[in-house]
Amino acid sequence: MRGPGFGMKIGYGWDSHEFKRGIPLKIGGVDIPHAKGLGGHSDGDVLLHAITDALLGAIAAPDIGTLFSPSDQRWKGADSKVFLSEALRRVKAAGYRIVNVDSTLILDAPKIGPHATVIRERISQLTAVAANCIGIKAKTPEGMGTENAAIAHAVVLLEDAPRGIRRKARKKPRS
Repeated sequence: MRGPGFGMKIGYGWDSHEFKRGIPLKIGGVDIPHAKGLGGHSDGDVLLHAITDALLGAIAAPDIGTLFSPSDQRWKGADSKVFLSEALRRVKAAGYRIVNVDSTLILDAPKIGPHATVIRERISQLTAVAANCIGIKAKTPEGMGTENAAIAHAVVLLEDAPRGIRRKARKKPRS
């Protein structure tokens, strides 16, 4: 007999990157007009990084930094959707699917409100989760001393996937 919550897992992810001039700003897989972008070994997409780590954490897989080491030149400037795709592949291989994603961005600027719908839709496309099951919220740092950074928190809920959509896991992430 199955008890409450049987076949469900929760994952939490967090990421932060500093703003730097001369770099395009990408959040949630969306290019956002701004004077500065987020520095990082890859494209610096804090939201996709946080969601990736939440997915990996939910299935007790290695974290994003272990799978895609910042010291590995293959990932220099990489589009973060590559990391998300690998996490999604692992979730599917473990026999789960995403129920919902909730996230909070903390940054001084730019304002995320005007971009939230597009970000939600892009994450929906990337994850195959309905847009109405993806939460995108934004807060300002309110004097916390992080005005030159963007921080993302993400939580995912997974459930058992129907047997017909499970696949065997590949041994290594795609390069």
